[in-house]
Amino acid sequence: MKIPYGKSFLSFEEAECAVLQSRIGELKAEADGLEIVRQAMENPIDSPRLYELAKGKKTCTIIISDHTRPVPSKDILPNMLKELREGNPEIAVTLLVATGFHRLSTEAELEAKVGKDIMASCRIAVHDCRDANANVSIGTLPSGAPLVLDRLAVETDLLIAEGFIEPHFFAGFSGGRKSVLPGVCDQITVLGNHCSRFIDSAYSRTGILDGNPIHADMVAAAEMAKLSYIVNVVIDEEKWTVAAFAGNPITAHRAGCDFLLSYAQVSPIFSDIVITSNGGAPLDQNLYQCVKGMTAAEATCREGGTIILCAECADGHGGEGFYNALKDCASPEALYAEQMATPQDKTVPDQWESQILARILMHYRVIMVSRPEMKQIVEDMKMIYASSVEEAVSLARSFGGKSITVIPNGISVIVR
Repeated sequence: MKIPYGKSFLSFEEAECAVLQSRIGELKAEADGLEIVRQAMENPIDSPRLYELAKGKKTCTIIISDHTRPVPSKDILPNMLKELREGNPEIAVTLLVATGFHRLSTEAELEAKVGKDIMASCRIAVHDCRDANANVSIGTLPSGAPLVLDRLAVETDLLIAEGFIEPHFFAGFSGGRKSVLPGVCDQITVLGNHCSRFIDSAYSRTGILDGNPIHADMVAAAEMAKLSYIVNVVIDEEKWTVAAFAGNPITAHRAGCDFLLSYAQVSPIFSDIVITSNGGAPLDQNLYQCVKGMTAAEATCREGGTIILCAECADGHGGEGFYNALKDCASPEALYAEQMATPQDKTVPDQWESQILARILMHYRVIMVSRPEMKQIVEDMKMIYASSVEEAVSLARSFGGKSITVIPNGISVIVR
């Protein structure tokens, strides 16, 4: 069995184990990514064509994904720019990089993502959620959190977005409305949306939209921001475009989510030991991102069992607040109780990630297979380090584990 790890794989052999994986691999693209996107844009869902929306508009801001997302922008953006300029050759286009609460993308990362030609033909701005001067308040979300957006998303004649749809461990799915919140929101809005009460909700889980309070706030943010049009894609295990959905930000996104659900949902096979990954690079670049993969394992691991997470973590832990919360707490239980007592307007950066990891550690052991440089960080954060899958399995068995379930790519499945 091959488990994604960085830009390669870890091999694992086991005589008897259950395997959970999505059926996305069954999808065979009938055209290349550019053509798949073009066809979707020719048949937008609940929306006029993009060239119609561009008519009479002087400016357009396209929200694009950042360096942490394997969105095939080279399939999407050329089609979007072509239609925009068909509708209005003079339209001034800005690409606004949706960094959310992540670090800012570098020029090299952006060039690798969109290509030199697009870099040269468009203005590119990187959203900074911590730059109060670059963001402007436009109202209040249903949760009570203020909606403060990047000025470039507010002061434009046409706001549109690209993205991709994958299972998301507390927003249900990525894509669509997430381009706005958290994508281009000020930190005060992100913190309010990611509050402990919302993270604790039983509906704030992978693959769930209905009843999800985090999703409800995100939809409201997209509507208040006047997000007019999206192009979202579904990618396969090799990160190639296999389907595309264009048009209305709410209904086109929902169509993409329903499509993905039909291929990604699997039933749990409960085991003592669950082995998984965060899908390899770029999604396993830090431990912060890897909590996502752990939640897939959480959904099929027996109480008191062991989760083994394979991730290179080339960028380390991925967040000082995230790291210190686990490092400095007396126990995961104590940390979770403290976070649940934190009011919405007092949410601290990365609280949501440490809260979910604390929830997992309250019920399971977590062994991380990673680079030797990660050993101290892993142990500081109340987990166990192993240098190989074999070592991790041996450790898990020493704790009494017998049965094994493997989820090769923990972010590609919805275990329910």
